[in-house]
Amino acid sequence: MPRPTTKTGLLEAAAENYSKLNKLISSLTEEQLSTPFDFSGDEKKKEAHWRRDKNLRDILIHLYEWHTLLLEWVAANEKGENKPFLPEPYNWKNYGEMNVKLWEKHQSTSREKAKEMLEKSHADVIKLAEKFSDEELFTRGYFKWTGSNALGSYFVSCTSSHYDWAMKKLKAHIKKCGGK
Repeated sequence: MPRPTTKTGLLEAAAENYSKLNKLISSLTEEQLSTPFDFSGDEKKKEAHWRRDKNLRDILIHLYEWHTLLLEWVAANEKGENKPFLPEPYNWKNYGEMNVKLWEKHQSTSREKAKEMLEKSHADVIKLAEKFSDEELFTRGYFKWTGSNALGSYFVSCTSSHYDWAMKKLKAHIKKCGGK
């Protein structure tokens, strides 16, 4: 699926990938849910997230926290606060450290609670996206606070693209557990 460039495309891709993600999650067996993620033997999986996330809860929380970043960033800037997308001291070079802090924050969050949190944050992100026009979402630099980027690119990254990431990780775990 090509990266969305319209409001309709954004909303459709987010809904489709969220549905696919939930279908994949509901197909997980008890064994797959209880087996910790371990990709240490796969040299192709070098990115930090392959080592960081140990279970479904970790993935759900990661998605939730990135929804929260988006929601808080848009809300603050709409109120006239000059807030960057990533909270200080993080930037696009060290945001992996932020992801670890978010992971640490939720180690006592249950899988069920994480799922509830993600359901709500997904709905909130969609509701927020719906209020913007195509022009507001996909004109680069339309809002001063998005810099040279389009606001919609942040929505795509935090929804359909991130859901793709989550599904790839879950499918790799299923395969590692001997599933298809």
